Amino acid sequence: MTAESVRWGILATGGIAAAFTAALVDLPDAEVVAVASRSQASAEAFAERFGIERAYGEWGALAEDADIDVVYVATPHSAHRAAAGLCLEAGRNVLCEKAFTLNAREAEELVALARGRGSFLMEAMWMYCNPLVRRLKALVDDGAVGEVRHVQADFGLAGHLLPEARDGVLPPTHRLRDPLQGGGSLLDLGVYPVSFAHLLLGEPSDVTARAVLSEEGVDLQTGALLSWESGALASVHCSIVGGTATSASITGSQGRIDIPHGFFFPDRFVLHRDGRDPEEFAADPADGPRNTLRHEAAEVMRALRAGERESPLVPLDGTLAVMRTLDAIRDRIGVRYPGEDPAPAGGPLSPVRAVTPA
Repeated sequence: MTAESVRWGILATGGIAAAFTAALVDLPDAEVVAVASRSQASAEAFAERFGIERAYGEWGALAEDADIDVVYVATPHSAHRAAAGLCLEAGRNVLCEKAFTLNAREAEELVALARGRGSFLMEAMWMYCNPLVRRLKALVDDGAVGEVRHVQADFGLAGHLLPEARDGVLPPTHRLRDPLQGGGSLLDLGVYPVSFAHLLLGEPSDVTARAVLSEEGVDLQTGALLSWESGALASVHCSIVGGTATSASITGSQGRIDIPHGFFFPDRFVLHRDGRDPEEFAADPADGPRNTLRHEAAEVMRALRAGERESPLVPLDGTLAVMRTLDAIRDRIGVRYPGEDPAPAGGPLSPVRAVTPA
């Protein structure tokens, strides 16, 4: 790492890896020097696409590349523990996609490993780094709507419209339906509404949830009610069987904030204060496209240059808290992935499993 550039390695070559690499290319102080895949051909094709110097056909070679300052792990979340752990063991700094891991136990292992090695580790929760989301968070923290009473957020997509769908149904081998890949709507999409609630209220004291499960045992859609000792509630929903508005709202004792669409990368939100006219806050065009991952990358590079081992925007304790909440929701709906031992922490409520063939 120099004053001019931070050298990145990319682990995996899927769609999110491509989107993140494209964001890095647009940053003058970022340099992508290597990429790895389990397939040499895939790594070489990705390297040619983005003009990357080195392409590795196995993860270990990337992890051992001492010319890399930080590795971006973009595998399916079922492989995050193995991929990020390999890089941390080799002394690399890591930015790991969300959901951070399959469960809280795996997340705790990665955090302990990073802290023990003195390496930087961050969950790729780009929502937390978004300038307009940060503005919203500051307003709430400053009491713009008074004491937060309720948070609502949803994220659903129409899986039957994805290119991989066959006869209007995602095949069981698709990553969103495959238990071996940590499939289901919760870890892929629900992590956003849950993380949004955590951003504003912290870790809930109680969780209830219901879901519709596939024949494979992953959640097709899930609804959860989170509660806090303060009396605050959060209603969160995720789905891979229907597209939602991806809206969010924050209701407080003195007002409300509405995000009408794309709450995790908004172009605007509206603040309603009791007794005042609504105020609209819009994204600054100077910040670039609202769907960019550049703010997340910039935060990693800022932290590395400052010698920080974690980001204050995406703290590791917050990531662990989100993983505990996701575990609790999965316990309530009866979703467990192959090889999980022990099972996710549950709590006092009995799981409710609603199985619907799809």
